[in-house]
Amino acid sequence: MNDIPLWISIPTALLLILSGIITLVGSLGLIRLRHFFSRMHAPTLGNTLGVFFMLLAMVLMYSYLSDHVIVHPLLITLLLVITSPVTAILLMRAAIKRELSQRTVTYAPNEPGHMDLPHKSPPIEEQDAEPKL
Repeated sequence: MNDIPLWISIPTALLLILSGIITLVGSLGLIRLRHFFSRMHAPTLGNTLGVFFMLLAMVLMYSYLSDHVIVHPLLITLLLVITSPVTAILLMRAAIKRELSQRTVTYAPNEPGHMDLPHKSPPIEEQDAEPKL
């Protein structure tokens, strides 16, 4: 087996540990957060950053072992950075449309309540205003 120098193995190990911590925090956010709309952010960010650091460690290690720069894993990161937020946005839009037609209380009684959606408020009546002369 090849002897890997410390100047490669330490950054690679730190990137892998950081990747695991970020992914774990994203998973705990999925468990800990109670409402669907707040649950969406933790796994999406944990997934993207966790995979990015893992693939960066892989690029660093395999570039050293093969004696040339390997950029294939960076393409995976690029595709993940593009697709993960788009998927989250589509899920959020679907949830908002469902919330408009059927309140959270009916299909998810354990949720903390329905989402306050932005809506057009009626014009403010000037009842207390003094009449103009």
